[in-house]
Amino acid sequence: MTDFRTPFGFEDALRPPVDVRRARLTPGVLGRPPRGGQGTARATLLRVARRVPEVMVKITGRTRDAGHLQRHLDYISRNGKLTLEGPDGERLEGRQAVQTLAQDWAAELAAEPQRRWDAPVSLSIVLSMPAGTEAFRLHDSVRAFASAVFGDRHPYVFALHEDERHPHVHLTVRMLGRDGARLNPRKADLQAWREGFAQALRARGVEAEATPRRARGVVRKAERTPVRKQRERFIAGGGPLPRVLAEAAREALAPQGAQDGWRQSIRDRQLKIRRALVAEAMALGRSDQARDRADAVLIEQFVRDLPPVETRREQMARRLGDAGRGGADRGAPDRQRRR
Repeated sequence: MTDFRTPFGFEDALRPPVDVRRARLTPGVLGRPPRGGQGTARATLLRVARRVPEVMVKITGRTRDAGHLQRHLDYISRNGKLTLEGPDGERLEGRQAVQTLAQDWAAELAAEPQRRWDAPVSLSIVLSMPAGTEAFRLHDSVRAFASAVFGDRHPYVFALHEDERHPHVHLTVRMLGRDGARLNPRKADLQAWREGFAQALRARGVEAEATPRRARGVVRKAERTPVRKQRERFIAGGGPLPRVLAEAAREALAPQGAQDGWRQSIRDRQLKIRRALVAEAMALGRSDQARDRADAVLIEQFVRDLPPVETRREQMARRLGDAGRGGADRGAPDRQRRR
């Protein structure tokens, strides 16, 4: 097999667009790949080309007091019907055990010196994979991930939910650590968590990856859950159009100006990444190894299937234009009949 050279451009794509100096809880994740890590880089590239599912690690909120924490734990435990698991296999069953845990965590927080009145009690995290992932492997992966990240510093509990479209795990971590330090994750920490969770899944036979959007040719951010729910209510006639979407529509209809320079930067960056992938595919295609040539075909097909580089404004402008042309076409026969 040929030695894999990380393509210039794709290496940049794998590096999340956040400053490593802002990471607080975990080692830096944005530095150069370690020496001898080419095999890992190639494996990442091929997983991206195969469109391996991306993990989701999402901070969903913080609890503010014992009552709030109690309600949250009741929710993730389904009012005590589901077992909450903690470090070292600790298991909490029933509402009484959940209530005791909430009171204990709140008491620890109240004893914290120089505590702010609004200091949160816990951090709520959801970890999930697409539908079809085996729930027991997901659960075991979260167990390993939580132990590695929080086990020695911050108490935590988690519960598996299988009653929705895809399995997911709710992980609740106490903000106050055993050493008195408070949990305050930054974007770099969240990316490190994604990578650690993906690695735990792969170790258990589940293909998973944790790459930035740009490495997969994705330009637009995913729609935030509150916006999605408001949009769905609006479509169903149960509420107003979300303000963020209304403003986006007005922006899409406005003439483009000098502020659109950042859009050109997005296109240039994506073009650089795609050229790097094509160059690597060509290099692998000249190899005398059948596996390299097969990888070249896979990468080539991935590049061909990438969607056009389109920002949200451009997408909305196109859709509004298509809707306008459709209305004009439907009106043409009426005008002909009136004549």
